Amino acid sequence: MDKLFIEISWLIEDSRKRVAIAVNSEIAVLNWNIGKSVREEILRSQRAEYGEMVISSLSKKLTQSLGPGWSKGQLYNCLRAAERIPTLDKIQSISEGLSWSHVRTLIHLKDEIKMDFYAALCRKEKWSSRILNERIDSMLFERTALSKRPEKLLKKEIELLKSDGTVTPDLVFRDPYFLNFLGLKDTYSEKDMESAILNQLQMFIVEMGTDFAFLARQKRISVDGEDFKIDLLFFHRGLRRLVVVDLKLEKFKPPHKGQMELYLKWLDKYERKKGEDSPIGLILCAEKKQEQIELLELDKGYIRVAEYMTQLPSKEVLADKLQRAITIARSK
Repeated sequence: MDKLFIEISWLIEDSRKRVAIAVNSEIAVLNWNIGKSVREEILRSQRAEYGEMVISSLSKKLTQSLGPGWSKGQLYNCLRAAERIPTLDKIQSISEGLSWSHVRTLIHLKDEIKMDFYAALCRKEKWSSRILNERIDSMLFERTALSKRPEKLLKKEIELLKSDGTVTPDLVFRDPYFLNFLGLKDTYSEKDMESAILNQLQMFIVEMGTDFAFLARQKRISVDGEDFKIDLLFFHRGLRRLVVVDLKLEKFKPPHKGQMELYLKWLDKYERKKGEDSPIGLILCAEKKQEQIELLELDKGYIRVAEYMTQLPSKEVLADKLQRAITIARSK
């Protein structure tokens, strides 16, 4: 009987999820069609004020006839959806697995590539609409290495993410990382930082990405009788590989690469399991110089270098910094 109960419970829950997904998609398509009709009506007139008149009048009539839920704000969102998403196929693709609340956020992104990026990642990582807004506000797209790649490659990787959930290091790793939730003061040690990360492990993994699973802190390895310690060791389910995170309170220095290479070679030899890809490393440092990164080819291999911020700058300063980095990277 217990087995039967579990089986039927699973069938019911699975059906509910599929119904909810279908309903959400249908709501998004309905709202897009409403926006399309409103847009066509507005475009028939040459008067600038006609759009406001249409929205206001339609809102009142729909509310009187169908009840709440048809405010002017809702109709403007429908209109915005039709303006930003040109075809039925596109709205169906964007809204698959997402709610109207998600779509309502996505349509306010000016860049179509960003819209596709956030929609695909939102779907894969099952973000709530609140988390989606937080990711956009934190400029997640601009912080990925993917954003700095040529547009053709960028679109290809997003399409792979959309179609079968495939992720690459360019999509997974970010720069900079925001560690303001650690509560670190003016002076702290690497040990303090490690302890703060473990105390706030859930928040750290949220910042890193939901596919990260924590394995060990200060993992001891031995090479030629000499002991070394790996700061933090994770496994990434999407990449199917071990991930070493090495914390540096100082700016990046070339010897850090050699240290990380040793860790990765040891893990590849002794810890890598069948079916896993080669381990990959992330050096988190207070500062880095781009020419060093380029000369050491650390922007394309199995070792990534990223800055971290324990205190966040203003959004304007951050946006300017990230946009300049993207522009420079794409111009090369």
